[in-house]
Amino acid sequence: MSMTSQEWWALIHGMGLGAVYLLAFAGGLAGLYSFRPEWLTESGVAERARRLDWGVWVMAIAAWLTCITGTWIVYPWYRAKPPEGTTDLADFPRYFLLDNPNLAAWHTFAMEWKEHVAWFAPLIATAVAYVVWRYRGELAVRKQMRDALIVMFVLAFAAAAVAGLFGALITKAAPVA
Repeated sequence: MSMTSQEWWALIHGMGLGAVYLLAFAGGLAGLYSFRPEWLTESGVAERARRLDWGVWVMAIAAWLTCITGTWIVYPWYRAKPPEGTTDLADFPRYFLLDNPNLAAWHTFAMEWKEHVAWFAPLIATAVAYVVWRYRGELAVRKQMRDALIVMFVLAFAAAAVAGLFGALITKAAPVA
């Protein structure tokens, strides 16, 4: 099996960084949810705060790297313009999708989501990471703040999850080769 550099970058972008993001989200969500004074000792709060801090920063960094590699490495290949007179658009995913009325929505809706809404994921994840870093052990006793962070964390994940799903489906319909 051989892969082109474009396929490798698409793999790193989607499966590699996406997997790190997914694992960090699961750990961060579990950490935020279980960060309660009635469930932890004083030394447990300190240890859990350190682990939570790492987990949410890993998620934020993975979100940034995913958006950066998608926007500036993989996306230009997707948008590559075919030479004048090209009739076989298979190597030009954006134009291939737009040329087929049954597939055009994959570009006009799904790719628009990926281009714009996916950027909410690193922004929101970074905000959560900052608040976790700033308040650390205090979060154990600040239930409302913890609950707000959980909501923000889930919103960051939802934006990325929909973008990831759309990315996988767009790649199925018109791969970046």
